[in-house]
Amino acid sequence: MTMKRALVSVSDKTNLIPFVKQLIENGYEIISTGGTQKAIEQAGLPVMGISEVTGFPEIMDGRVKTLHPMVHGGLLSVRTNPKHQEEMRQNGIQYIDMVVVNLYPFKQTIEKENVTFAEAIENIDIGGPSMLRSAAKNHQFVTVVCDAADYDAVVEEIKANGDTTLETRSRLAAKVFRHTAAYDAMIAQYLTDRVGEEDPENMTLTFTRKQSLRYGENPHQKAAFYAGKKQGYSMAWATQLHGKELSYNNIQDADATLQILREFDEPTVVAVKHKNPCGVGIGKDGMEAWTRCYEADKVSIFGGIVATNQVVDEALATSMKPVFLEIILAPAFTPEALAVLTTKKNIRLMTFDLDKSKADQKMFISVTGGMLMQSIDRAGAEDYDIKVVTKKQPTEAEMRDLLFGMKVCKHVKSNAILLAKDMKTIGVGAGQMNRVGSAHIALEQAKEAGHTDHICLASDAFFPFDDVVRMAAQYGVTAIIQPGGSVRDEDSIKACDELGIAMIFTGVRHFRH
Repeated sequence: MTMKRALVSVSDKTNLIPFVKQLIENGYEIISTGGTQKAIEQAGLPVMGISEVTGFPEIMDGRVKTLHPMVHGGLLSVRTNPKHQEEMRQNGIQYIDMVVVNLYPFKQTIEKENVTFAEAIENIDIGGPSMLRSAAKNHQFVTVVCDAADYDAVVEEIKANGDTTLETRSRLAAKVFRHTAAYDAMIAQYLTDRVGEEDPENMTLTFTRKQSLRYGENPHQKAAFYAGKKQGYSMAWATQLHGKELSYNNIQDADATLQILREFDEPTVVAVKHKNPCGVGIGKDGMEAWTRCYEADKVSIFGGIVATNQVVDEALATSMKPVFLEIILAPAFTPEALAVLTTKKNIRLMTFDLDKSKADQKMFISVTGGMLMQSIDRAGAEDYDIKVVTKKQPTEAEMRDLLFGMKVCKHVKSNAILLAKDMKTIGVGAGQMNRVGSAHIALEQAKEAGHTDHICLASDAFFPFDDVVRMAAQYGVTAIIQPGGSVRDEDSIKACDELGIAMIFTGVRHFRH
């Protein structure tokens, strides 16, 4: 039996030696390069250097070693094509039957603190993707492996059949092209970001599957969860400590919860239902913030998702425990808090990173047959051109509540009206087809909870008429924050002056569709 050849060159050497040993035991000659060759030699296994195959030394610090006809001819030859076989003989090229390659760690390199551009460039693999692509293209004859997770299955097939099956080679080839496409996409994204290209002619994004989900928004829909680059305030990088499997809707709601929480540095607790906040509270500590969040809407929080930027301790856990919550997200839970909360079998307890330094700057929304891209709405008080446009000036307490309210309002589905008092939300009107409808929902909610005076109102967009102002006055609103910019702003200003309401314009709209 003719001995087969496997070209092995890997950056990640997980389970490499046992795999190579089994290949040798099943009649494979091993060809290798650089550090992989040394690792195999140190394990006492026979290995041939790539220079023995090419007749050419590895040069330029290893940048050039496998880019050679003796390698790619051996990979790309169609073995049923007489012309190819004649050219193989004429040039002394031998078949390569298997390629085992994983690539330079580009992703891990650019994620390192203070990585230099030179380091990033040196970790762009050239020869590896070329060998993988050649082998994958010719998978009718060549087995290609880019993932150590496939080693065992490949060896078992070789033991059973003397070779891998075409079905397996086809599956592995598809995996290779996904792998190289993702690798190239990361490089393209890194270089594109570096040169500041805001809307490139082609947009290729890459994500890694984090988990398959039981279903999507509804049981008849299939779904999976994919993670992008590592960052804080991210469900994709949160860690589940306890509870049943996350659902598609859980992940959507939890993401919305974290993005609202990201607005605040003070001790804060946020509760969300159906991607809209049902309660947000700020306090001197986690307990006070939780109390304010819970009191904001004791009904809607039932079955909600809660996130805090404070460590959950035993006291806070004990206060949260009686409330039916789907998820609690926190930077950490004390052992005592876990002991309290894990008595509830299904509640998901998750930790997340508070780091804001590596956040995405763009967001992508799929539409049928396409995708929308925009910068993320990070605008806040520091970006506002704040103008008091009424005779009445807001008090210091009102100004705090107004700015707090707008931070939350920007995360409410438009048309959005949010009411705030004493650094907590007391009414939320979301997603209505007109602003009066949203205002009515929020104001009635506040009234039912007993709030009838000194209420601050935030609106994500301007008032086209004075109807919201006049309605708000009837429910005890004393201060309003809105972007301004309507051709009929004067109508709202006049109504505020007539009704004794302070109003400020920010100059920044916060539509959320």
